[in-house]
Amino acid sequence: MVGVSRSGVAAPVHLPDAALPADAPLTMPIQDFGSVPAPAVHTSADRGAWLPRLFVFGGAAVLTAIFVGEMYGVLAVARLTPIEAVMLALFVLNIAWIAFAFQQSLLGTAALLSGRGIARVAPRNGRTPDRRTAILIPAYNEDAVRVFATAAATAEALAEAGARDSFDIFVLSDSTDPDAWVAEEAAFRALIRRTKPRARVFYRRRRHNTEKKAGNVADWCKRFGAAYPCFTIFDADSLMEAETLIRLALEMEARPDVGLLQTIPVQINRNTLFARVQQFAGRVYGPVMAAGLAAWARRSSNYWGHNAIIRTSAFVGAAGLPHLRGRPPFGGHIMSHDFVEAALMRRAGWHVLLDPTLPGSYEESPPSLIDVAVRDRRWCQGNLQHAKVIVARGLRWPNRFHMINGILAYVASPVWLLFLIAGLLLALQARFIRQEYFTEKFQLFPTWPVIDSERAIGLFVATMALLFLPKLLGLAVALMDRAVRPGIGGPLRAGASVLAESLLAALIAPIMMAIQSAAVADILLGRDAGWNPQRRDDGSLPFAEVMRRHRAHTALGLVLGGSAWAVSVQVLAWLSPAVIGLVLSAPLSALMARRDAGLALRRAGLLATPEEAAPPPILTRTDEATEAFSEALGPPCEAFSRLLSDPALLAFHRASLTPDQPHGRGGIDETLVLGLARLDAADSVEEAVRYLSKREKLAVLADPQGLDRLALLPHARAAE
Repeated sequence: MVGVSRSGVAAPVHLPDAALPADAPLTMPIQDFGSVPAPAVHTSADRGAWLPRLFVFGGAAVLTAIFVGEMYGVLAVARLTPIEAVMLALFVLNIAWIAFAFQQSLLGTAALLSGRGIARVAPRNGRTPDRRTAILIPAYNEDAVRVFATAAATAEALAEAGARDSFDIFVLSDSTDPDAWVAEEAAFRALIRRTKPRARVFYRRRRHNTEKKAGNVADWCKRFGAAYPCFTIFDADSLMEAETLIRLALEMEARPDVGLLQTIPVQINRNTLFARVQQFAGRVYGPVMAAGLAAWARRSSNYWGHNAIIRTSAFVGAAGLPHLRGRPPFGGHIMSHDFVEAALMRRAGWHVLLDPTLPGSYEESPPSLIDVAVRDRRWCQGNLQHAKVIVARGLRWPNRFHMINGILAYVASPVWLLFLIAGLLLALQARFIRQEYFTEKFQLFPTWPVIDSERAIGLFVATMALLFLPKLLGLAVALMDRAVRPGIGGPLRAGASVLAESLLAALIAPIMMAIQSAAVADILLGRDAGWNPQRRDDGSLPFAEVMRRHRAHTALGLVLGGSAWAVSVQVLAWLSPAVIGLVLSAPLSALMARRDAGLALRRAGLLATPEEAAPPPILTRTDEATEAFSEALGPPCEAFSRLLSDPALLAFHRASLTPDQPHGRGGIDETLVLGLARLDAADSVEEAVRYLSKREKLAVLADPQGLDRLALLPHARAAE
């Protein structure tokens, strides 16, 4: 075993728990969006792809034309007014997106029931991979106990499955919180001390988290990638069964033209009402949508950044990401990097596949609406950045469409909001503004600002059918699966769960509309989202904080509702689904974040999933490891105190340090200088903790001289 020397080169470490293997560097060239590289892999044309693509895109186009024709008939009783023309244009965008999702669900249902048209990973049949695969777990200011419990459980499950020598696990830290950093080191040492057989586990923390997660993974590839033909990506909340990991590695060995193979992670292990709604929807409706995507995308499927296996040579050779021109939010490093990496690998000829049927892949849902809003703000910015990537030369059109669809996922919210506002303005105009029926000097017939209300009701019902039928298709497929049916409560409870989920989703939808509309507006105004860590645990915020987060949404609901009421009760009824959700956004958000509300429905057998009835073995193993690591590390602890109370941890921390590049004018790290000065001014460790900022603590912890000065400080009680 080797560690990291002060020079940054792998060197022997006289510690029993060295953190890293020997370097195996690779070169990862930055890709040029303006030129088409020579293909790395030459494959035959995917001749069977045209039929499912015609079904999805052609069917969506036909449906869109029919619905737009009906909408035109609703609005153009005489001739379209300007507001009606705007409404029609907004309706085209909304209904096209809905029609595409509907057709994709139909295709997915057919693929799952027939067992044809989608990629499937072959059974293991007792085999183990011949070559070593890395499992990467990037972490950014996460709970160290949970991260290393996942690493330990995965490593031990692989050893138990006979694949101990086929996998190495790397926890790749980008943590910028000093307490999180030192807790990670303590957790790694606790993992090393576990006596259970396991695959090898390594730990590396980057000193500077350049380009966030994409840069973290690229850094690993350039430093260690030559030793691993493939690697699997986890998120901090990901879990995968050992059997699934082994099958993925075997599939990559058997199919040398595959660059990436994505699984469909099932959401598990959350108990808030919001999370259980997400888990149920993903488990019941998700398979038909995912199968539809796999059936038409074929070799040009997508990548979602985790729970996927990637061929290292394909990734390194084709997926080096450039910085986008300009400043954030549209410029800078690419935030939603996964879509782009998949597109670049496909551009180089590699197959990018999606298997919607492979079991044993899991993730955890955000616990509340507010947590989703924080994550969505970053995702929205990353997806809108793709407007600059879509035009890159040589991309396959399905990959361009993945990015367009990702953009529409967020643009659909302001389009919906503008559609509602346009409809309200039309009603206000008819109610309060004196009409000019003859808008031109020579006009034989008047322009009537009226709509065909009977036709409008029919169009509304048809639109709701397009939205609701994919849920029924998902439910039907789930009930036909003998392994899934009892886990979702059987036909009666599953049907009731669909109704409950649909009601709650309808209440949440206008809140998400407002959240995403604000995010799009923020980005268009040039405001960068940054990169904030996600909250992973169950729990809720104080109601005052929830109210503060939702006050703008409440105000929007009151304005819309009051304006509609001023026109007529009928207009208020038309807007009521949006108005109710927005006005009740704060209490609804607080309720959805409660564990007791989610557990109450669980006791009633509603919103159930098979993984709740029979927890996956890897989850059980991880929970047991979490308890063990929690006991080993004790309660949360400040970084300085943890290091000084554990000489072995301090020695390991010191041995793992890497040198930093000179900073600032004259090669001086001003943050470190200030941190050292504050250490000198402190009379105890407790005073140093109070004096130093987070950045100064990081600088001191990364510097041997700083550690020496810190070690000389007494604790307050000892000083007294």
